[in-house]
Amino acid sequence: MTRPSGRLQALQNDILEDIARGEPLAACMERLCHRAEAISPGVICSVVTVDDQQRLQPLASPSLPAHYVSCIKGLPAGPQVGSCGTAVHRGEPVEVVDIATDPLWAPYISLALPLGLRACWSTPIKARDGRVVGAFAFYFTKPRRARELERQIVATCVHLCAIAIEHDEVRTRNHRLAYFDTLTGLPNRSQFNGAIAEMSAAGRSYGLMLIDIDHLKLVNDTLGHAAGDTLIAQVGARLDAALTGCLTCRIGGDEFAVLISDCEGPVRMRALATAALAAMAPPLEHDGHTLQPGITIGGALAGADGLDSVTLRQNADLALYHAKETRRGRYVRFRRQLRSAMMQRLHVRQDVNGALGDERIIPYYQPVIRLDTAEVVGLEALARMRRDDGRIVTAGEFQDALRDPKIAHRTTTQMLTAVAADMAEWRASGLNFQHVAVNVTSADFQKGDLVQRAARILEKAAVPMRHLVVEVTEQVFMGGRKDGVARTMEALRACGSPVALDDFGTGFASLTHLLDFPIDIIKIDRSFVGSIDSGTRSEIIIEALLTMTHRLGMKIVAEGIETQAQAERLAEMGCLLGQGYLYSPAVPASVIREWLLRFARPAQAPALAPGLVADAA
Repeated sequence: MTRPSGRLQALQNDILEDIARGEPLAACMERLCHRAEAISPGVICSVVTVDDQQRLQPLASPSLPAHYVSCIKGLPAGPQVGSCGTAVHRGEPVEVVDIATDPLWAPYISLALPLGLRACWSTPIKARDGRVVGAFAFYFTKPRRARELERQIVATCVHLCAIAIEHDEVRTRNHRLAYFDTLTGLPNRSQFNGAIAEMSAAGRSYGLMLIDIDHLKLVNDTLGHAAGDTLIAQVGARLDAALTGCLTCRIGGDEFAVLISDCEGPVRMRALATAALAAMAPPLEHDGHTLQPGITIGGALAGADGLDSVTLRQNADLALYHAKETRRGRYVRFRRQLRSAMMQRLHVRQDVNGALGDERIIPYYQPVIRLDTAEVVGLEALARMRRDDGRIVTAGEFQDALRDPKIAHRTTTQMLTAVAADMAEWRASGLNFQHVAVNVTSADFQKGDLVQRAARILEKAAVPMRHLVVEVTEQVFMGGRKDGVARTMEALRACGSPVALDDFGTGFASLTHLLDFPIDIIKIDRSFVGSIDSGTRSEIIIEALLTMTHRLGMKIVAEGIETQAQAERLAEMGCLLGQGYLYSPAVPASVIREWLLRFARPAQAPALAPGLVADAA
């Protein structure tokens, strides 16, 4: 017959081998309990762990009835929670000789005594760092203390439990690192790849949504990466809560992917996309700053939009890219036309990149006219691209390329350089052009070097900054942090360059922008000017704008004047300045030179921009 010490050694060897083989923790502990009970007949063995909230979680109790185990589950460790709960709370063994009379068991007597449990010795299980991770218990069917052999068994089992639980923690942690994102807690790219491959191989009907966080780079650049991490984590949590029943994964820096199982058609996917967008509505706070989460979504359906996972992902990505380009903050489902549209955009970007490299992005100039005297009081420089065959195309034909921040930034630099050279030549020839307006983009403000770049370029050409008007649209305001954009505009004005707001009246918050941003010149959108003859609504709006801008100390320019009647009516209403095809389309520098020779306002006359000289009137 095998001696107890030999059986105990065999138990230890077998359990260590199970742990080394990677057997599940619960199975190892079940076997441990059975083996311990076999060495010491009459004892009942139990192993519990402790969760993050210090609650007991049964791990192995093979000889205890299920209803008893279920009553233990979730009990908070504390000073009078039986033997195990108290041992965990104290961090030291608790030996209860008689359950019936010990106050530690008072709340649980009716649970233990009917099962014949009369005594219980519980020992805390500690990890190497000293944390209590569980408890190992011996129950006895008679009131008594543990014998020497039982104490040896408990010492061995507690040691084995600690090894097994720590090993399982490491395995769980490694699994989470391999398959879950540490910032959001969501499944990561590896888990997403496996899930979509499995769905595709099984031929299941499913949908895929790819989601990008809007303007994350701007948050990182202006408020720091801690704010960006807060935004990512909050977006992930909101997506996970809003898209119940879906697998939501974080697959990159600002990218999420959502797999929608059993998605038979586009209606369900659109409803989920709507729910995801709605979940972003509440703002969030970080370190005293308010952040407004925003996302853009592209979607594709397995089968209809791609027969395999690779094609489906490509098409969902195309839909997302199209959404970011044309419908940021919205949802777009893949359509076959998107592929050809995408290829067209890529070709346009290649064309513009080539033109920038060859310095074929050039300015054409449209004169700004004083309506009562027909004098030229300024110019607007409009970007044109000269193709390899010599054909000149307007910015509208390569507008898509300017959505790329790098291309937009390079285009502004090339335009400023060319305009500065033309202004230097006109100054050298004694021509009076007063000012030239150059359009800039959100990318110029986001880069943060607009003021320095413009000043450096004009200084090199020996042209004072007062001759440059920087023209922006509402998209510039919407695409950047408000105080950052405002500071850049103030810095431009401090250097002598006025700021003009283009296409005024076409956005959603133009009047608010007049309060928030330092603006010198308002340009009335052509849609108001074009309808001035057809009714009184446009007239009322223009009159209101004229009154408002006059009181705010701003100048106003009417765009898109095409008829003499429009010009006369604007002049009657008190609008002094305008531009449009009635006077001239945008023309090359050589042609505008003749305009300046014939129609430029005398050098001693006041200029357009306020703060430089007196009013244009």
